[in-house]
Amino acid sequence: MAKKKTVFECIECGHQDPKWLGRCPSCGNWNTMEKMTINSGSVSRGSSSANQSPGLSSKGSVMLQDIDISEIPRFGSGFSEVDRVLGGGIMRGSAILLGGEPGIGKSTLMMQIAGSSDINKNTGSSGKVLYISGEESASQLKMRSNRLGVKSDKIEILIESDLDRIINVLDSSKPDLIILDSIQTVVSEEAGKVPGTVNQVKFCGHSLISWSKNNNAAIFFIAHVTKEGVIAGPKIVEHMVDTVLYFDHSNSGIRFVRAAKNRFGSVDELGLFTMESSGLKEVKDPSTLFLIQRDDGMPPGIAAVPVFEGSRALMVEIQALTVPAKSGFSRIYSDRIDNNKVSRIAAVLEKKLNLRFADQDIYVNVAGGMKLNEVGIELAIACALYSARTNIPFSKETAVAGEISLAGEIRPTAHMERRIKTALEMGFKRFIGPVPINTRHALYPKGIYTGSKNISESIKLIFSKQ
Repeated sequence: MAKKKTVFECIECGHQDPKWLGRCPSCGNWNTMEKMTINSGSVSRGSSSANQSPGLSSKGSVMLQDIDISEIPRFGSGFSEVDRVLGGGIMRGSAILLGGEPGIGKSTLMMQIAGSSDINKNTGSSGKVLYISGEESASQLKMRSNRLGVKSDKIEILIESDLDRIINVLDSSKPDLIILDSIQTVVSEEAGKVPGTVNQVKFCGHSLISWSKNNNAAIFFIAHVTKEGVIAGPKIVEHMVDTVLYFDHSNSGIRFVRAAKNRFGSVDELGLFTMESSGLKEVKDPSTLFLIQRDDGMPPGIAAVPVFEGSRALMVEIQALTVPAKSGFSRIYSDRIDNNKVSRIAAVLEKKLNLRFADQDIYVNVAGGMKLNEVGIELAIACALYSARTNIPFSKETAVAGEISLAGEIRPTAHMERRIKTALEMGFKRFIGPVPINTRHALYPKGIYTGSKNISESIKLIFSKQ
């Protein structure tokens, strides 16, 4: 019989200590240590050698070259946008954590994936989906599936929050895709009696991940988020899963699916959706989402730039506004672009162009509510700030891209050929960027692309006619 012992565990990071501490030595938070009783001799469900992953020996280690991965293909989620973010589809045996604000559409997305995924395609499996809910009733799930028009002939529903009963159903049903809504509702007596604690989330999450990997099934965990926008619960859950997805939205109503971690693909991809009465719809042509169509010229303070998100380029508008500082010192208000980046570019403009920003409050925004952090947008930020400060409008037929150094130089940025092509497809007739590398001169359209060495030269090229 397993012995029980008492420990104090941090509810924020999961650190355990034999005695109570006012401040957690791991994460530094105060008054987060809570007393709990655990079984010192308990063994995780996933540690049993009865069900080993395909291709692994029960003796332990095997040669890397002897592992066969041909029987572990991907299958489609039914959404090309989700498949792009996941790296080409859902990997069998993978664990995926999806976090987002309440009401953003996490359960809607999961129900649509449950009904549209092509699990049995090229996999030889039954294609069975098990939707486990600890928050909603079966009738609520049925009403949602009817509203979304989901095909429910392959979906099984389990309304349960007890881990032992969930494992029993998994053993008897053997689904190929598991959806758990949500991980914070699952509880096991071995980890305590209160659901949602750090110990519960870690123990239950590890047990379910182990089952899915041993049985070559993919599992989605829906997770709550805190008021800071990060996934609630211990950080260890994000380390245990293979992929961490964040579901976010912009002020314009566009939903974004972005990967913060992905063991089977890139984390640079972005999935775009709109929420309609019949559910989430993919955005087939995202190029026009973040540009405002104007019949007349551009107002001061706006510049267009192609940004690279994963494998595709999108045209976006950088908006800037400068007003005299009211509090005696300047401030920067920018929630879509890093404040430090805006401050650095403003300092370069002040140094190289003698354009004063020290007595100005600076507001920077991205049309459509998209968050940007790549270096290719720096020249566009500089042009928007210059336009806003001088009240000279930016040409609506011109697009820019490039990185700005502290010396004011315009440095090359990645995927410049793709950026230029996207701008031309959107109707732009002029492109300003860094001086191209000699071997790539032939790839840049003559008469359309103009390279500049520094920020002073770029500003003259763009605003000389105005």
